[in-house]
Amino acid sequence: MGLLSKPIKTLDDLFVHTLQDIYYAEQQITKALPKMISKVNDSQLKQGFEMHLEQTKNHVKRVEQVFKMHGQPAKAVTCPAIDGILNEADEILGDASDSEVRDAAALASAQAVEHYEITRYGTLIAWARQLGRNDCATVLEQNLNEEKAADQKLTQIAEQRVNRVAV
Repeated sequence: MGLLSKPIKTLDDLFVHTLQDIYYAEQQITKALPKMISKVNDSQLKQGFEMHLEQTKNHVKRVEQVFKMHGQPAKAVTCPAIDGILNEADEILGDASDSEVRDAAALASAQAVEHYEITRYGTLIAWARQLGRNDCATVLEQNLNEEKAADQKLTQIAEQRVNRVAV
């Protein structure tokens, strides 16, 4: 058990804890994306990051909505996984001296973030349904669908341009 968290004894406890985890992750991503935007040169990638930053701000609001619907305060718990992914991204972007390689690194790092979010939202949706909270699942599905679309868009940008010019 974490120092400041309560014991996780039920699926409902696990649902709330994981909701707190993704809440923290979305907040950290909101802080990290502007830094990534400033480091990339590819205009399509930059535009994709800017669009996803706006979506991420909405993801935070939707997660807050789910907390409210579930009768819980909106509270974040530190997520070492997203911290690690974002720290690694920052390191790689700092080490990449070629702008085209840096764009490829930023894109790959962004996809690592998307994949983490996709797993978290998929799990939260399944648990919400199991707990009889289809209302919460419906809200979380909006975030999941946008995360999947962002991942697909990043793949398209990588395959059509960014990876090719980074060679």
